Amino acid sequence: MGSESLDFVIIQILNGMAYSLLIFLLAIGLSVVFGLMDVINLAHGSFYMLGAYLGMSLLKWSGNFWLAMLVAPLATALLGLVVEVLLLRPLYNRGHLDQVLLTFGFAFVVMDMTKWIWGADVHSLAPPPSLAGAVTILGNQFPKYRLFVIGFGLIMALVLYLIQEKTRLGAIVRAGVSDKEMVNGLGINITGVFSLVFAFGVGLAGLAGVVAGPVLGPAPGMDFDTLIITLIVVVVGGLGTFSGSFFGALLIGQADTFGKVIFPNYAMFVVYAIMALTLILKPSGLFRKGGA
Repeated sequence: MGSESLDFVIIQILNGMAYSLLIFLLAIGLSVVFGLMDVINLAHGSFYMLGAYLGMSLLKWSGNFWLAMLVAPLATALLGLVVEVLLLRPLYNRGHLDQVLLTFGFAFVVMDMTKWIWGADVHSLAPPPSLAGAVTILGNQFPKYRLFVIGFGLIMALVLYLIQEKTRLGAIVRAGVSDKEMVNGLGINITGVFSLVFAFGVGLAGLAGVVAGPVLGPAPGMDFDTLIITLIVVVVGGLGTFSGSFFGALLIGQADTFGKVIFPNYAMFVVYAIMALTLILKPSGLFRKGGA
């Protein structure tokens, strides 16, 4: 492999890392909510889109990207809490079909609301001045902001891992994913845990939307496009597992990035092929122990 080919591979790996860590923030929330609450939330991509649009509006209002990055996920998490309490909680004892219909309908409501409020055009979100421009890596220009996305994503992965493995809440969530009836029998308010986990997962989706704004730009349709990739990550990695969300996102993110560069007309085929092989060989996911 020549030096130019090696440089190309390294740059694409960095691009893939930035994309992978964005979808990881989405996948971990969706995966834990599904694994713990047994709720299929097809509106997860809508909260990601709301985070991006709210971040854009806050940035225009305040001129401070970091403020937008803090407030938009909190607002999204609050909306998620309202949705969980008022809409999803009555459906816990019903089948998945009701959950699918509700969250799918809610996603379309959010889509129309965003078009009504922000219009149907593709928008742009400027990165903070300190992260504007590019740095030279192996003779190639690489955006500073994408390096920030990689670093931020890795830090968030570490923080989420420590929360899951080293805190009481993390232990309750892990136990709830394995056997929520037992957790409830121990006197733990599993309903409150459900609400907190759902709001936290939705907040992570909103955070991913703000962080993705300067890279992808808020645009109509970004919710369902991202939801499909996130669902694939969850299927490949395995429900309810941190390692499944993280390594599944890395695998799918790199496959999608290199697929778009090498096979631009068949990029999604590569991603779907990985999912199909996973379902055939290990239906429970590559990083989840137990049955499907």
